[in-house]
Order: sequence, then structure tokens, then C-alpha cells
Amino acid sequence: MTYTAPVDDMRFVLEHLVGYDRLAALPGYEDVSDELVGAVLDEAAKFAGGVLAPLNVNGDRQGSKLENGVVRTPDGWRDAYKQFVAGGWNAVPFPVEFGGQGLPWTVQATLAEMWQAASLSFGLCPMLSQGAVEALLVHGSDEQKRIYLPKLIEGTWTGTMNLTEPQAGSDLGAVRTKAERNGDGTYRLYGQKIFITYGEHDLAENIIHMVLARTPDAPAGVKGISLFIAPKFLVQSDGSIGARNDLRCVSLEHKMGIHASPTAVMAYGDNDGALAYLVGEEGRGLEYMFTMMNNARLSVGLQGVAIAERAYQQARAYALQRVQGKGLNGKNAGPVAIIEHPDVRRMLVTMRAMTEASRALAIRAFAAFDGAHTTHDAACQAEVDFLTPIVKAWSTDIGVEVASLGVQVHGGMGFIEETGAAQHYRDARILPIYEGTNGIQANDLAFRKIVRDDGRAFAAWLASARNDVAALGALPGDDMSAIRDRVGEGLDLAERATAWMIATGKTDVWAASAGAVHYLRAIGLVAGGVEMARAAAAAARGLAQGSNAFLQRKLLTSRFFAEQLVPQAQSLYGPMSSAHTTLRAFETDAV
Repeated sequence: MTYTAPVDDMRFVLEHLVGYDRLAALPGYEDVSDELVGAVLDEAAKFAGGVLAPLNVNGDRQGSKLENGVVRTPDGWRDAYKQFVAGGWNAVPFPVEFGGQGLPWTVQATLAEMWQAASLSFGLCPMLSQGAVEALLVHGSDEQKRIYLPKLIEGTWTGTMNLTEPQAGSDLGAVRTKAERNGDGTYRLYGQKIFITYGEHDLAENIIHMVLARTPDAPAGVKGISLFIAPKFLVQSDGSIGARNDLRCVSLEHKMGIHASPTAVMAYGDNDGALAYLVGEEGRGLEYMFTMMNNARLSVGLQGVAIAERAYQQARAYALQRVQGKGLNGKNAGPVAIIEHPDVRRMLVTMRAMTEASRALAIRAFAAFDGAHTTHDAACQAEVDFLTPIVKAWSTDIGVEVASLGVQVHGGMGFIEETGAAQHYRDARILPIYEGTNGIQANDLAFRKIVRDDGRAFAAWLASARNDVAALGALPGDDMSAIRDRVGEGLDLAERATAWMIATGKTDVWAASAGAVHYLRAIGLVAGGVEMARAAAAAARGLAQGSNAFLQRKLLTSRFFAEQLVPQAQSLYGPMSSAHTTLRAFETDAV
């Protein structure tokens, strides 16, 4: 159950696929370099592997518990969080003026992967806090920024997202929590929220809840939702902590996985109402909350990458030491480690290839986010908008698939909790569900990111991808030609599928929605193939300078992805374009 952060691959992606020069050209990031980032990654790897990873198993077995109104995290959690804060890890991507370190989100993405891989349950706490910080940075008043941001960025306080309620689910327009005006600019909240990650815990001095609620005269639907700050402990004007607010954790959910992460049911206003402060303007809460949600969706995609990496490492270690059966390659007829068996090797290389491709795509999305964040460039914003649902959905599906393959590599021992392989699968299963189910992500991609703009963002991505894939033709070797051909065919499929989605989405919304998940999966496979093609080109250029085991493995992994995984996108076009036919034929009571 050990974990070693894949620093070499992270640095490879940052240097060769994103480019330190691209990051250093952005305002405020001029000092970014391989040397600086390498030092940060090395220290983060030590913390992830040495402090967080050893807590993962006990955190799963012990879980967080609600006792007399107080949520107690597992043994070792509080000390690890203190070290996390003391190390400045919570502050990495935030503005220096509020106590942050001012590094790019692209760098933060690699660190977040380490925290999530070491312990998904632990990594959720800072992930939610970072979303709250982003919402306040963009939409908070100067006074709110002054009071809340320094402590949230430091990590002394943590943040939450309080969105849904028992009757609402993913339909946030159905939330009923009330916000009554006090007459002095403040509000009182009354209602209940569910699925609140780290809604109550013992790690921080204060918890700052970001809550969606309705004012008494608000219209129905999403236009009537406003966003409020509701601290666990009220905060005085000088930043000091005051009395306990009228909000509490009613219960903790009993979950399939991520047991150490307390998922709370929160009650507001049992007595006089929870004192709260409006963020921005009334009626614009969902718009503001999407600042947090879009940040979180990319971060959840990284969680898929992280759990895939952790499952792969464990499965590979097991396959190297588990001896069973005879070798088939003629070199050794006696008992061999199972990694020598073709099917086990197929599973392991699949796990590795999917993990590396999804990592590269996620980091590319964060690089676009940095560009949009610092320069407000429309092209960067269009790219991150296009990539966000793909990263969230495709990467989290990969997290589940790779974790499942990890169980399979272990064989019967994978089904036994003591080996730890099952925990990765149980933890991963939430990822396609929260922060908008992957079906919602598919509809977001199809309708908001493709149909709405007639595929212009896709076309820009496609042009860049075709250019980079075609460039492989100038590099020698059959690896380059194989990757170019297979990924090129994938791009042709992606273009054809997108044309179908645009045409159908404008004339038959039901049909387009029925095929949206297949469409996203196909685009994810092709986009992953493009990233691996770019990686192959960089590896080939490096190998031309001399032998290098890492680069040789990268080249082989890239070819495997292009030949074994990208072609799967071709098989999705038929189901995408015809799913609506039989689905419509089912009467509701026949489903």
C-alpha cells in the first residue's frame, strides 16, 4: 500500500506537453521554471508518500465519526493536516496579497494528484476549500476577501459547498433553504443540506460554508437562488472567531468508500437562524457557485487520475512478486511472476496508458485555465470550457476502470479487503457521480460546449491536434507512423461524431442526449490519444540524444494507447447515433 508520486511523468508533461515557457509567459508566473517546479514536486512527493499515504488504510477502516455533535477524523488525520498547513501546501495557487504562493494552477494540479492518490479522503478537504477561495476571489466583496481569504488560503479555516437538498438532487433549481433578511444587510438561513463534504470536522479552527438559498421574494427556479457565507463560528471584523453559529451536522452518510472523508447532513436555523452574508447580488447564486463547481470538476477529474495511478502502482507491485503458472515465452518453463502472463501484462499496460493519457489531458486543461485566469484570453477560456466536462467524466470513468483492473490483477486476493485493492475501487466509484454526474457532463459537452457554438471550440482543438499528429510524419520509425495513423483516424471519427452531434442537437434534443455519453467517451479516447501522440514525439526527440529508459517506456505506452485504446472510439459512433431509436421504443413501464 505504499505510494510513490510519479514525479518523472509529471515533469515530462509540464516540460514537453504544456511547456514551462508557456506558463512563464503568463502575467505573475514569470519565475516558473523546471528547477523551481521540480523542487516543489520533490517536496510534495515526500509529504504525499511519507505522511499521507500511510494513513489511507486506517482512514478507510476507522472512518470519521459523529460523537455528541462533533465529527472526529481518524487517528493521524489532525497531525497530518497541521503538517499540510505548516508546509504551505494549501496556499500554492492563490494570490500573494492574501497569503498565497502565486504558483500556476497547472503546478497545483500535479500536487493535488499526489494528495488524492496518497489519500483520496484527505485530499477532499483542501479541494473543497480551494473552491470556496476561488468563489470569493471572483465574487466576494473587498471586506469578505479581507476577513475570510487569508485564513482559508492558509488552511487554518476550511471551506465547503452546500448545494443540494434531499428533494433536489442535481436539480439545484429545486432547493428550498430560506434566507430571511435581517434588515442590516445580513441574513438568517433555515433549511437542510445533504452530501456536504467535510461539513463538520476537527481539523480546522473554523469552517466557512458557502450555501445556496432563497430569499422570501425570490422567483422559482435557478434565478431565485443566492449564494451566502455561513461560518461555523461567527467572525468578528478584526478576523477573530466569535460565537457558534446556528448550524450543525445532523448525521454523517454511511458510504461505499472515502470513509475518512466526513459527508455531512447539515441543518441551518434550528433556533434563531444561521447568520449569513450575501455574496455578490441576490439571484445570482448559481452563477457564482459555478465558479466553485468548474474548479471542482477539473479537480475531480484529477482524482480519477490519482486513484488510477495508486491502483496501477499497487497492481504492478503485486504482479511482480506473485508467482503463479508457467512462462509462455520459452525462456522459463518454471513458475513465473504473473506479470509474465500476457493478459496480466495487457491489464497493467492498459492501466498505465489510461492513467498517463488522462493525466496529460487534465494538466493541459489546467494550463488553459491558467491562461484564461491571468489574461482573460477568450481562446484559453473556450479551451478550458471544452475540456472541463471531458476531464471530469472521462478521467473519473478511467479511475473506476483502472481500479477495477487493479482488483482483477490481484485475482481472488483483490476481492479481499486486506490487500487494499478493493479500497481503491470503492473510493473511485463516487467520482463519476459527484460534482455533476458523468451523464450531466456529457450533456454539458454536447449542448453547451458543442451545439451552442456550432463546434467552434472543438474546431480550434481539432486544428491544433491535427497539426501535432501530422508532425509525427517527420520523425523516423514505425512507432511514429503507427501512432500518427491510428490517432489520425481517431480525429477523423471525432470530427464526424461532432458534426452528427451539432446537427442532431439542433433538431432532436432527445436523440442527441441519448448519444451524449458515447460521444464524450469517444472524444476522451481521441483527446487522450492526441496527448500520447505529443508525448511520443517528445520522447522520440529525447531518444535521438541517447538511450533513456523512461522515454523508451513512454514511447511504447503511447503506441499501445494509439493501437489498443484509440480505435475503441470508432465503435462508439454507431451506438451514439442510434441509441435514441430503441430507447424511445421502450414504454416507461417496460424499462
